[in-house]
Amino acid sequence: MIKLLKNILSTKNPSEDIDDNKNLELLCGLMIEAAYTDGQIDLSELNKIKSSLVNVFAEDSETVDLVLEKAVKNKNNSKSLHYYTSFINKNFDDEKKLLLIEALWEIVLSDGEIHDYESNLIRRLAGLLYISDINSGNARKRALNKIQN
Repeated sequence: MIKLLKNILSTKNPSEDIDDNKNLELLCGLMIEAAYTDGQIDLSELNKIKSSLVNVFAEDSETVDLVLEKAVKNKNNSKSLHYYTSFINKNFDDEKKLLLIEALWEIVLSDGEIHDYESNLIRRLAGLLYISDINSGNARKRALNKIQN
């Protein structure tokens, strides 16, 4: 009986797989949106997106490649910021939101330029995710330090 309960509690719910896929698709979509804000997506930005999804958000590398390819193809069919942020606010804690903002800063900084539209997008996202300007600024500094080192 105890083994049965342990198995029931430890088995992954199929709906969790759907949530994981939705998390990855939304994160990838938002990161592509940030990278494309200046009108182009550089290879350095794509590499940084993949690296962030794999290393920071612990996503599977092969799955990231597939979702990233799909997101790049659909970059002109972008969703509203509310679409992304409402899901993130419901499913991410404050620490994960800060990691996301830092990853977005790394992406927009990876091509060596900060376009006004890119910084504006991240500032709006930070506000919609209830992240203070100070925390967003600190995330930007950490991202800049990572890029320079």
